[in-house]
Amino acid sequence: MTKATASLLYSEDHEWVLQLGGNRVRIGISDYAQDQLGDIVFVENAEMDDKVTANETMGTIESVKTASELYSPVSGTVVGVNDSLGDAPETINEQPYEAGWLIEVEMSNPEELEALLSEDEYKEFVSEGDV
Repeated sequence: MTKATASLLYSEDHEWVLQLGGNRVRIGISDYAQDQLGDIVFVENAEMDDKVTANETMGTIESVKTASELYSPVSGTVVGVNDSLGDAPETINEQPYEAGWLIEVEMSNPEELEALLSEDEYKEFVSEGDV
């Protein structure tokens, strides 16, 4: 099993959510997801002040193997974007939970966090192969 982090919540689309305080969260993709994608070569993130909706597309990620949609695990307004990924998308492969984060969102509906998976639930989900 690739690593996960206990302080995070996870979506079944393999995005993680870190609560930053108040209604603000940071979003990225899981270690499992980056491992499955392979070498990441391009990321198209949502932009500042964009509105994102839970379970809807918030961007695209491309690797040497494939291109995949990124899905927002929560609804709200983008208040931070990791612009460094434009020049160094491989950061997601190297540090998916640290410097490889994607966006920060001011949530409009914090209750959506309740639908996300804990670390243990995510590990079980991934091990069942329902990915």
